[in-house]
Amino acid sequence: MMRLLLTSILCLPTAWAIWPLPSTYTHGNTTLWIDPSIKITYNGAGQVLESSPVGTQPDPHSSHYLQKLLNTYHSSWSGNNSATHQVISNAIQRTHDTLFGKLFVPWKFHPRFSDFEPDCNNKLFVKSISLQQNATDPADILKPALGGVSEAYTLTVTESGDVTITSSSSIGLSYGLTTFTQLFFEHTDGGAYTSLAPVSITDAPKFAWRGLNVDTSRTFKPMIDLYRTVDALAYSKFNRLHWHITDSQSWPLEIPSMPELADKGAYVGFQKYSPEDVRALQEYGSLLGVQVVMEIDQPGHTSSIAFSHPELIAAFEVLPNWDTYAAEPPSGTLKLNSTAVYEFLEKLFDDLLPRLKPLTQYFHLGGDEVNLNAYNLDDTVGSNSTKILQPLMQKFMDRNMAQIVAANFTPLVWEEMLLTWNLTLPSQTLINSWQSDENVAAIASKGYRVIAGNYNYWYLDCGQGQWLDFRPGASSAQYWPYPDYCSPRHNWRVMYSYDPLSGVPANATQFVVGGEAHIWSEQTDAVNLDQMVWPRACAAGEVLWSGAKDEYGQNRSQITASPRLSEMRERLVARGVRAEPIQMPFCTMNGTQCAL
Repeated sequence: MMRLLLTSILCLPTAWAIWPLPSTYTHGNTTLWIDPSIKITYNGAGQVLESSPVGTQPDPHSSHYLQKLLNTYHSSWSGNNSATHQVISNAIQRTHDTLFGKLFVPWKFHPRFSDFEPDCNNKLFVKSISLQQNATDPADILKPALGGVSEAYTLTVTESGDVTITSSSSIGLSYGLTTFTQLFFEHTDGGAYTSLAPVSITDAPKFAWRGLNVDTSRTFKPMIDLYRTVDALAYSKFNRLHWHITDSQSWPLEIPSMPELADKGAYVGFQKYSPEDVRALQEYGSLLGVQVVMEIDQPGHTSSIAFSHPELIAAFEVLPNWDTYAAEPPSGTLKLNSTAVYEFLEKLFDDLLPRLKPLTQYFHLGGDEVNLNAYNLDDTVGSNSTKILQPLMQKFMDRNMAQIVAANFTPLVWEEMLLTWNLTLPSQTLINSWQSDENVAAIASKGYRVIAGNYNYWYLDCGQGQWLDFRPGASSAQYWPYPDYCSPRHNWRVMYSYDPLSGVPANATQFVVGGEAHIWSEQTDAVNLDQMVWPRACAAGEVLWSGAKDEYGQNRSQITASPRLSEMRERLVARGVRAEPIQMPFCTMNGTQCAL
């Protein structure tokens, strides 16, 4: 039985290499080519669009390539085009760019020296690509709320070369086009082909919230890297970028009414995000179906505010024993019972929220890793007693929540606010869980919607070793070999094994609305961002899109996932993403020889 199974796996073609795995997928073995002159037509939602042929494509590995896309993208905002028109036009352009500028020759996925490519004579070409939208987009299509837009689609490719993609939304059609591009490869002699026709796919995501959390405080990420990250997220069918933009170490976010925050809180003058930068990233993501959700963490993780407003922060930069007052240096937290803090937050959010609102439904208020001891040094509290601090934390969060909700945002907080501090939160609050499966279940049992992301599985920064230095005499056997707090490194197999529904009772699974992978940035900057995130994040992406279990209720096979993920890595590299390899070519060229 096992021998037959391994034989069938060994014979699997790269046809199953679509990532994330569709709900249903059948294919044949007819070869079709596609030409840059192909037109993609759209007839839906009361509009008719037709694409223009695309000329020579720039180098997809260069920043000039992304700049071209950005220029094309931003031009769509200058006219009176509807949001649907913008999404569809962008998806069509993106499809052309992928098919004729960002494919790869799949030699790594065939035995060495094999004749794996189709004959270039008597080519049969894709004749037409028709996009059919059978419902009208909601008004908030550029910033949809959870469950507010269908992301489902169907894709058919006939043997004669007719392609039809249907969906009830423009976002669904864009996902269908993304899947369509994953059917194609570059030929050594030039041109793009698929050997899989006819194709029939129906597809829809398992979870509505599929996110990546990126920290840009501990290390700054230039805009070009954030754009590339959003592009990779969209190609992997994620739909949220959780932007952890500020923290204790730096405040890179410009607030026009309080310029001193970034002027004094950024690491250096050129490491700032302007309002125009924020808007541009939101716009770029919105047309790709990736909503940018900003987090201003508080009351902890805020000591960078002290560089401009020292009167607002308690226990700032206590040395040498910073670890008594904070999870990381520098120590410092917003004072918990301060009128000045309340006025500061009111002014901050009055400036920031209206600028975010046009392109997001959500705002994250933080709330993790609040250190009780810091409030011993808070002149508005002077105690670390939870009996004293809990009502003050409730008052603090009530003030924040009132302003967020009044501005028509759905609030998010980290799980500690609910489970550790036992706060009463607005019923619509989304809870980011990161510590355990038991906490996911506990949040769901309280009737709150939860975003899962157990750090034992989905923290991408783990396993790099300690970034802390140890004083003489401290680096004894107690610390050797200097692992970080969440070692070992969570390879893609660990990430792929995580089920966000693990331990959640069947009658509460509806409260688990999705999940996030996280890249905290103590040791991740622009140089290694791509390698730290991709393609491991794709493993979380498939769990969130396709579900952790197969049709038999078992964890999905890593043996069949491995070559698919290796191929997805090649597609990301072709997009200019510096994704790390999954296996050496010997393994991808030789079926299951690398199975143990």
